[in-house]
Amino acid sequence: MQSILTKISQQPALWATLRRIVENNYVGERATIAEDLMPWRDVGSRRFLDFGCGTGEFAPSFPHSQYLGVDLSPGYVRYAAAENPRSPFGVMNGQALALRDQVFDAVLVVGVVHHLADALARATIAELHRVLRPGGEMLVLEDIPTRAAWNLPGRLMHWLDRGDAIRQDADYQRLFAPFFTIRRSWTIRSGICDYGVYRLHRAD
Repeated sequence: MQSILTKISQQPALWATLRRIVENNYVGERATIAEDLMPWRDVGSRRFLDFGCGTGEFAPSFPHSQYLGVDLSPGYVRYAAAENPRSPFGVMNGQALALRDQVFDAVLVVGVVHHLADALARATIAELHRVLRPGGEMLVLEDIPTRAAWNLPGRLMHWLDRGDAIRQDADYQRLFAPFFTIRRSWTIRSGICDYGVYRLHRAD
C-alpha cells in the first residue's frame, strides 16, 4: 500500500483528486482560512505566504496579487501554477527560503510539520519567523492522532501517510516556541482527517 500511495503522490493531478475526496474538498480548511486569516479584508494591504502549498488547493482563498505559494516539489508547483495561472508560485527549501526578511503579513501552513523531524521543524519555523513582519501571524493546521474510535478511515489514512511525525498538541506547541506565541488553538475534522489548528503571533 505504501508503494502505491507513493506512486499516486508523484502524480499531482491524481494526488490532488484523492486528497479532495478524503478531506471533503477541504471545506474545514477553507472555512478556517476565511475566518481566521480573513484574506479578503483590506485587499491590497497584506501579503500572504502559503508555505508547503502542494498542488495549490488554497490559492483561490487569497487575492492572487497578495499571495505566494512555495513548495519543495517542482511537480506540485508546476501543477499549482497551471491550475491557478494568476497566482505566483515558487520551488523553495523551507530551511532557506529565497525571500527577504519581514516581507509577509501572514503565513499559512497546512499539513507540513508532521513530515518534519523536530530539528528540521524548528529550523523551518525559525525561517517562517524571519520572513514575517513584526506583528505578523501564522495559521497552522497539522495532523493529530485520530480522535474518534469509529473513524477507521482516518486511522488508515494516518497509517498510509508518509508523515512520520504526527504529534500531540503539546509537542506542536513546544515546536512553535520561542518564535511564536499561541493566540488560540482548537481542533477540526476535514473529511476523515483530524487537525490541530494554531493561530500564532510572531514573537518579536
